[in-house]
Amino acid sequence: MSMTSFNWTIAVPEIVLALSGIVILVAGVLQRKGEGFFSSAMLSIAAFAVCGFLVLLSPTGEGYAGTFVNDGFARFMKMLILAGALVAVVLTFSYRTRDKTTLPFETPVLMLFSTLGAMIMASSANLMTLFVGLELSSLSIYILCAMERDSVLSSEAGLKYFVLGSLASGLLLYGISLVYGYAGTMEYTGLVAAIQASGALPMGLIVGIVFIVTGLCFKLSAVPFHMWTPDVYQGAPTPVTAYMAGAPKFAAFALFLRVMAGPFGTVAPRWQILIETVSVLSMVYGAFAAIPQSNIKRLMAYSSIGHMGYAMMGLAAASLAGVQATLIYLAAYFVMNAGVFACITAMRRKGREVVGISDLAGLGRTDPAMAAVLALFMFSMVGAPPLAGFFGKFLVFAAAWQSGLYVLVVIGALSSIVGAYYYLRIVKVMYFDTLAEVLDRPAPSLLFVSGSMGLATALFVAGMGPLMVWAHQAALALGG
Repeated sequence: MSMTSFNWTIAVPEIVLALSGIVILVAGVLQRKGEGFFSSAMLSIAAFAVCGFLVLLSPTGEGYAGTFVNDGFARFMKMLILAGALVAVVLTFSYRTRDKTTLPFETPVLMLFSTLGAMIMASSANLMTLFVGLELSSLSIYILCAMERDSVLSSEAGLKYFVLGSLASGLLLYGISLVYGYAGTMEYTGLVAAIQASGALPMGLIVGIVFIVTGLCFKLSAVPFHMWTPDVYQGAPTPVTAYMAGAPKFAAFALFLRVMAGPFGTVAPRWQILIETVSVLSMVYGAFAAIPQSNIKRLMAYSSIGHMGYAMMGLAAASLAGVQATLIYLAAYFVMNAGVFACITAMRRKGREVVGISDLAGLGRTDPAMAAVLALFMFSMVGAPPLAGFFGKFLVFAAAWQSGLYVLVVIGALSSIVGAYYYLRIVKVMYFDTLAEVLDRPAPSLLFVSGSMGLATALFVAGMGPLMVWAHQAALALGG
């Protein structure tokens, strides 16, 4: 193998992050029990920041014998993944378990290793690299979900996600084996050549694509592979839930876009209807299932199901504009979703976490700033202009419309109207319901995250120009 085909320099950010994780883990072990969390979290944040800088400087190219690629699309998704991970680690500073102690020092380290797997997923150029990155990311999250060992809900969340996640991984691996068996290669470039040369597409290859889509839909919590989401979101510690709602979903979408727009892009008419169906089911189910929820973390679980459905509209469009719209949607989803989870993490009364929507009653009078920011995020989730959510939805709707997916756009618009009910219900509870017991004052770290994400959500239009250019370059690199 030549050094040119190896080209290890394109993976410098991942190498640095992996080494940082090992060092932070060893440093945490050497400290006394209960004292290693703060240093582990700070070092993890520093590692993410350095890694982000290296991602921006990393060269374009292929390496590791064609299994790893670094291009504009990979850089865009990696920056989104790192931002999601960094915010989640910041949220851990103020989180306290039931016995009012910090989370174990392994928490930020596991987030770091999960992020490493997510970055490998974004740069995969081979189906086996895809699977290795996915498993590295998933195994860390299984542990993170059950990190609050004294909580029955947390243990249940970890076990449920592990069992169902293992099933999804098996389905994905079976799909990869079918594709390899019928195409004779696992490299994306080789798959394109094999599909173009095959004339009539073998049925086994189509079945393999279906299984790969199934495995990736599970990671996105798209219907009908969503069954784990509400219980896991509710049971996992809130910063872990915030992490799961961000970085792993961005990585799964990176895989989805790279695989479907890349090697399987030439047979888009074969899989478009499948993506359209999953998108419709996710939007409709997410909108209606969230209505009766009284727990805000479960509500956000159903909200995430719906949002993944909207984002998949861009993928269903199977066009350059569709890929670009999906990337913008994910960026908008990141800023408003991270802000919501900062507000949820701040929901504490006498030092104990409260997650009922009714616990927000009267917040507009007791904490006007937090109520205003949370209301801003809720309006953005609805898609109200000129907030971040509006631009994300507008672009995916436009891309789907340009591709002739008129029914999909109509269903998406109707789902948005239904979804507006449960988002605006939170605003109504905060400003018009009878005052509940006052919540504790939020920690400075939570004020920083909610405030900065609130500004990003409100002023998203100011950054739309550069973001559109970056997303367009990323879509071009993908061959959208």
